[in-house]
Amino acid sequence: MRPLRTRTQLAGQRQEPELPLGRETGHWAKGMAGAGLRAVGCRWLRLRGDDVPGWQRAAAASSCQGCGPSVPGPASAGSSSPGSHCPSAHCPGAHCPVVSTSYSSPDRVAQRSAAPAPAAQSPEPSAYLWSRYREMRKLVHDLLPPEVCNLLNPAAIYANNEISLGEVEVYGFDYDYTLAQYSDSLHSMIFNTAREILIQQYKYPGEIRKYDYIPDFAIRGLHYDVQKSLLMKIDAFHYVQLGTAYRGLQPVPDEEVIDLYGGTQHIPLYQMSDFYGKGPSLKQFMDIFSLPEMALLSSVVDHFLAHNLEFDQTHLYKDVSDAIRDVHIKGLMYQWIEKDMEKYILRGDETHAVLTRLVNHGKKLFLITNSPFSFVNKGMKHMVGKDWRDLFDVVIVRADKPNFFTDRRKPFRKLDESGVLQWDKINHLKKGTIYRQGNLFDFLHLTGWRGSRVLYFGDHLYSDLADLMLRHGWRTGAIIPELEREINIINTEQYMHSLTWQQALTGLLERMQTYRDAESRQVLAAWMKERQEIR
Repeated sequence: MRPLRTRTQLAGQRQEPELPLGRETGHWAKGMAGAGLRAVGCRWLRLRGDDVPGWQRAAAASSCQGCGPSVPGPASAGSSSPGSHCPSAHCPGAHCPVVSTSYSSPDRVAQRSAAPAPAAQSPEPSAYLWSRYREMRKLVHDLLPPEVCNLLNPAAIYANNEISLGEVEVYGFDYDYTLAQYSDSLHSMIFNTAREILIQQYKYPGEIRKYDYIPDFAIRGLHYDVQKSLLMKIDAFHYVQLGTAYRGLQPVPDEEVIDLYGGTQHIPLYQMSDFYGKGPSLKQFMDIFSLPEMALLSSVVDHFLAHNLEFDQTHLYKDVSDAIRDVHIKGLMYQWIEKDMEKYILRGDETHAVLTRLVNHGKKLFLITNSPFSFVNKGMKHMVGKDWRDLFDVVIVRADKPNFFTDRRKPFRKLDESGVLQWDKINHLKKGTIYRQGNLFDFLHLTGWRGSRVLYFGDHLYSDLADLMLRHGWRTGAIIPELEREINIINTEQYMHSLTWQQALTGLLERMQTYRDAESRQVLAAWMKERQEIR
């Protein structure tokens, strides 16, 4: 499946070397970034035997497996017996064996560097802390070679779970932003058209025409608090990430955000309803089409606030959402793409190569999309050829996802060649026939395609992927174009140095927090501030 690798994350295929997930879980992109970064960290800190530098061997010699390196704190300075620094019950004391250094993360490097001989400790704790700080900065700079960057391949497939593709017999696909990748210029068209709908139909001020689409203003996964007009990033633990909140196009100070939520960054589960962000006052923007919606919503709010115009937050949010929806319902987006497929559809040759290869290897294919057949037919002919339907065993259009995956009530209906609905009962799904609506439960019954032998690709992490995996055991793959840019950023020397220094600084903070005098607290506070800025 090489051609799709520039834009896929297979939720289930192991890659070599296996990458551990990152500590940060606030956003899917951050989690993937953490995975790659830690893999890079292993690249230059995997030391053993004679490869271990002298400073590292010395640090290892004063370490025990139970508690790590010995650090002389204020209460233990002068102690030199093995294990005497460790209050843990599992430390074997004088019998503690020397740790062999087979792997060292930047955190561990920081701990070792922060463990000087007792005689080297400064009589002034703050001066001692800053000396350790300077040594660690030099150490990180000297240890990170230029070739450590560019180790992650933006064209790779990233996995969250194991999967053997040899066991997958059936491949399913969404259409928009899965089989068909669209140019970013489409977002500007959606933004401009929805803006005109607000002015012409909803009688919004004509002055909002001065706002143009800002491509880099927002990312997928953000939440919008309707009652507070706040667009922000909320992590997996329901904490607002400080520095990410915007009202209109202006950032909101962290202090104001905390005050708005009762003195905390945390938003209770009942306000968010569930992990899908469908609470009564919070909306999560998850699909790629939501990028122009966030930009338009913020632009309109910005105009009302800048001109001190009173408005109802709920009405404004609904009007913008309806305007964006009208662009899709009225078929305007379909018309733009059909008129200039060369401009709007990207990587069509890759789609053709992937589908053909799967069929040649005896795999069964199906397509489930919300788009109308006439639109899908023209796009697939452009990318794959006039015989594209011969590749698919089942084609379902106007599926009404995500209801397709949860609602048992709507039966399948057959379309004739002209797109007219037929009235006959569907007892099995035939290859070459186009079906409309239906539901997943009937789909499973009629096809027998169940469990882990099915791999389905989509772009919406929840409705396309999470539900299918949790409810029905399908393996799922997420099409995430943003990963390519994220990985290119991760591969920069500046980012790699920042990450390594952040990990080393975290290690210093963990080991030096026992210094509690006034001057030392100021030093530690300065380090905490620097660490937060790096993050």
